[in-house]
Amino acid sequence: MNHYETVFILNPVLSDEQIKETVKKYEDILVSKGAKMISKEDWGLKKLSYAIQHKKSGFYHLFEFTAPGESINAMEVEFRRDERIMRYLTVKLDKHAIAWAEKRRNRNNKQKAKA
Repeated sequence: MNHYETVFILNPVLSDEQIKETVKKYEDILVSKGAKMISKEDWGLKKLSYAIQHKKSGFYHLFEFTAPGESINAMEVEFRRDERIMRYLTVKLDKHAIAWAEKRRNRNNKQKAKA
């Protein structure tokens, strides 16, 4: 099982319900293919540095998970088919990136606890 991170950008015209539904769909795809979710982050609506599909912003989401390599292909095929997904990127994490991701998670958890 490899350690991965996937960031994807959703179309900004989607409602909150459509966003939750889409994120759940991709989480279910990963879990059904044998992935174990480590972390999910909603980064919210962000301005894009350049227009994608004539849109200047998008909803960013990050998944961190462990999975067999063939499960990534199934998820990315669905990303390509879904018009709600504007862009996506999946990267395999090495030991240094895993340590950095853990620090980021801990920092975010502390910030949430203070709020």
